[in-house]
Amino acid sequence: MHFALVATLELDNIERFFNTSTKELTEEMSNFSPAPGVMTAAQQVAHAAQTIDWFVEGAFRPEGFDMDFEAHAKLIEGVTSLAVAREWFAKSIANAKAILGSKSDEELASPLPDGPIMGGAPRFSIVSGMTDHTAHHRGALTIYARLNSKTPPMPYA
Repeated sequence: MHFALVATLELDNIERFFNTSTKELTEEMSNFSPAPGVMTAAQQVAHAAQTIDWFVEGAFRPEGFDMDFEAHAKLIEGVTSLAVAREWFAKSIANAKAILGSKSDEELASPLPDGPIMGGAPRFSIVSGMTDHTAHHRGALTIYARLNSKTPPMPYA
């Protein structure tokens, strides 16, 4: 089926839709948060990048996904620049393409490690998880843009 090719094409879409949806966010909006205790714009982008890394790592580690979400949250707390977060996102997409692109169909169709996250599903299913997760955060970020009087473009145009 060429799962690696399908994964690469979907990762291209993830990146394009995410970048289009969030392009109205400027560096000056990096630390904007709609409410106390809610991730800033830069942290949202960093979290989206971090989760792409998390999916890829978890899919190919014998022990599965790292469930220490508190530690993951601490890693993005210090992200205060959209430029830095966007760079992380681009690197995460490139890394995911490289790793998934290097795997055979047999490897990508093999089951994920048992556990609460997609346990037993084919490894290539992480791509749909990445798609859903980034869609969720790009949607939130379009609200951030609107709260800053910006109109985000249609991501699919």
